[in-house]
Amino acid sequence: MKPEKTETKTIAVKGSILHFIDNPAIVGEEKSHQFFDNGLMVIENGQIKEIGEAADLEKNLDKNTQRIDYSGKLILPGFIDTHIHYPQTDVIASYGKQLLDWLSDYTFPKEGQFSDPEYANEVADFFLAELLRNGTTTAQMMCTVHQQSADIIFEKSDQKNLRMIAGKMMMDREAPDFLLDNPQSSFDESLELAEKWHGKNRLLYAVTPRFALTSTPEQLKKTQELLEKDNSLYFHTHLSENSDEIAMVAKLFPEAKNYLDVYDQFGLINEKSTFAHSIHLSDGEYELLGKSNAAVSFCPSSNLFIGSGLFDLNKMEQSGIKVGIGSDVGGGTSFSMLKTLADAYKVLQLKGQNLTALHAFYLATLGGAKSLQLESKIGNFLPGKEADFIVINSESTPLIQRRMKYTETLAERLFVLMMLGDDRSIEATHILGEKV
Repeated sequence: MKPEKTETKTIAVKGSILHFIDNPAIVGEEKSHQFFDNGLMVIENGQIKEIGEAADLEKNLDKNTQRIDYSGKLILPGFIDTHIHYPQTDVIASYGKQLLDWLSDYTFPKEGQFSDPEYANEVADFFLAELLRNGTTTAQMMCTVHQQSADIIFEKSDQKNLRMIAGKMMMDREAPDFLLDNPQSSFDESLELAEKWHGKNRLLYAVTPRFALTSTPEQLKKTQELLEKDNSLYFHTHLSENSDEIAMVAKLFPEAKNYLDVYDQFGLINEKSTFAHSIHLSDGEYELLGKSNAAVSFCPSSNLFIGSGLFDLNKMEQSGIKVGIGSDVGGGTSFSMLKTLADAYKVLQLKGQNLTALHAFYLATLGGAKSLQLESKIGNFLPGKEADFIVINSESTPLIQRRMKYTETLAERLFVLMMLGDDRSIEATHILGEKV
């Protein structure tokens, strides 16, 4: 018998197309990106086939090609959120606490509700819809200690054909009893989830202790065993967000040289490790992260909201550390990557550093993909990449429309979008070429 012939579906998307080839802060802004003002992106079976000027590519299109016209709109790779908590959706905008009080007063009680599958399902539906509405097509997320919280978000992400990374929270101390597991149960449940979901379609599993403060040495040892059992798994945790947190970690691990050394003692730092926040680091910690090819998630909105401190982007990049952007909802105050980038600009202004618009949009796309070791799959529009993209309307509000009249360059238009844009600016989100 002859194998069945697979039908090819081709889509041609027209518009102003922007994507990044490299980090503008390293190679310079001119060499960092490609921009086709009247561009065309050809997608075949959900993957990028080619991009270029519409005048050059349109004449070669087959008559059966589906055409989508976004002329006058900006087409970008989907945003990548490298650190977010889906169970904290309902504590966003909770008033007036520093990190540890914020966790005990707001976050822990809410996470306890995820023992109820009906509640977890409802939050997961809203959470994914909100990400897509804001143009975020990939996220690395923390779940709760409940195994079903991860099962549910994986199931719903798979139904939508999304590329997502998630993991069950591991916590065996310094939290309410109703949120504690133990070293063996956290190992068993995490392994079961990883075997079920890691590498299934577009899904990936991250081994996820909340932070060193809430895990005993015995649990961190089990974390190490999980990563040794399958070295393709991700590792996702917090690092040096808040001064009180750092002091508590030092008290709980008196033998460690510093906060990062706690993770290093258990072999948890590698190219698939993401450390959220990483604000208050010593020179030795910067050096170790860089040598390990680890990633850091810059979470400007939550760092401002919870009052944690100011991220040092220049030192991170100079140390060779991969950096992505994290909304960190619910400590962060918006699902919008545009609003998060606006906060990043303000944080860096306070640090005496400048974040250009091109650098910012790189961090939210290809930079995020590189930090998650996914640059071969997503992050830009090179041939063979998965066709997750968003369409931005540069006239989405009266103020943006008015301000755009006084811009002349691409960089100026991007900066206006970054400072004034939000969910209203996202006209469409496409997953593997299909509008969702």
